[in-house]
Amino acid sequence: MALAELRELLGPTGLLTPDDDLSRYEQEWRGRYRSQALAVARPGSTRELSGLVKICGAHGVAMVPQGGNTGLVGGAVARGERRELIVSLERMRSIRRLDIDSASITVEAGCTLEHAAAAAREAGLRLPLALASGGSATIGGVLATNAGGNETIRFGNARAMVLGLEAVFADGRVWSGLSSLRKDNSGYNLAQLLAGSEGTLAIIAAATLALKPLPQQREVAWLAVASPAAALAVLRRARAALGETLTAFELMPALAMEFVLTHLDDARCPVDPEVGWHVLLDCESNVRGAWLREALLQALEAAMRAGEVSDAAIAENRQQAEGFWRLRESISDAQAVGGVSLKHDLSVPTAAIPKFISSTLGLLETLVPGVRPCVFGHVGDGNLHFNLTQPRSMSAEGFRALEPKINETVFAQVVQVGGSIAAEHGIGLLRREWLEALGDPVRVEMMRRIKQALDPRDVFNPGKVLPRDPGGSG
Repeated sequence: MALAELRELLGPTGLLTPDDDLSRYEQEWRGRYRSQALAVARPGSTRELSGLVKICGAHGVAMVPQGGNTGLVGGAVARGERRELIVSLERMRSIRRLDIDSASITVEAGCTLEHAAAAAREAGLRLPLALASGGSATIGGVLATNAGGNETIRFGNARAMVLGLEAVFADGRVWSGLSSLRKDNSGYNLAQLLAGSEGTLAIIAAATLALKPLPQQREVAWLAVASPAAALAVLRRARAALGETLTAFELMPALAMEFVLTHLDDARCPVDPEVGWHVLLDCESNVRGAWLREALLQALEAAMRAGEVSDAAIAENRQQAEGFWRLRESISDAQAVGGVSLKHDLSVPTAAIPKFISSTLGLLETLVPGVRPCVFGHVGDGNLHFNLTQPRSMSAEGFRALEPKINETVFAQVVQVGGSIAAEHGIGLLRREWLEALGDPVRVEMMRRIKQALDPRDVFNPGKVLPRDPGGSG
């Protein structure tokens, strides 16, 4: 009955059933999670989304919101056998408004990050959120997961751009909060509550996002450093010399470069790829002129005199800058050449990064002799992708079998330094039991109360983020 009502509401192209090919909706991007959905609903407007939620609520059908399906923690896949409806926002992709005076853009949830950013650029403005998956990641998904990315050190995570949202709550009512106001202290900030909620509290239908001026100067440098401690010294120096122009500061090990150069036939590392660690530094200014390069050169010369940097290359043009970034953004895919990779998306205090890396790897080497660490990430904001490649002497199956013990070791170290087990990828299904084991019990309880208040029947993305409630079905 629910499917018949949904088909009448959404039309012939708005509902896909198991008789259709649902594979791209049912399999997570990384392939770790596969599911079987009751169907895939594709509303074309907020009105249709609201009607869909009302129908599902009346029939007790749970809904799994899905954007570009680029998540990495199983947050957008259906659980079980044909029990949950995947709600794809891919047809809601309009750019509703671009306001130059308020420097804001209002877009629907299914609009890709790349499309929204292009519209901003055409108006002489910038949407400051850089993700490798920007061509397929959608605004709704980016906000629901509070995605981070390469430029968080300067602009913050996705929620930092949110001025207002339009969302559908569990009873089907629509909240139209698409304001471009920078100042509004008239009560609780619902937009910030929904950002990062992973579709468990409401379904985001549209968003108004803050824009920034386009950069007038840009410099991109690739540095060779001996250690994470040396990289941290360079970061301190760069912040002092470059100020708010520092837009990205990425740390990568030699193993990452080995994987990338094997993976990409035409790639070339700007410095000796076998140096211990690499740094990619990006700085930009909205002020016209030619002073940024000189400021960067002075900072790098001082770093080399201090022994913090052993070699450096500065991109001479846009093509070279994009080539530098291509190396960095290829690491995730390139790791496949080394075999199985166990991945952890962590955040630790920046000052703790060198000691955290060395102490954790020391413990892991004892646990898994020969393990090959590929630890890289946005070190400027403390976000490490603490990835581990299987030892050459160990089978893939044997390495995977050690994942629970490896996770326990890594996460214990994260907690010890006051970090987070989920920096930018979220909790989803992958980390929810760890949230229960390691999270602050008061915080987890408050999250449950919020969920109960906004979604008392647990129809939105059930089983994601929150650990199983010992007093409920979970």
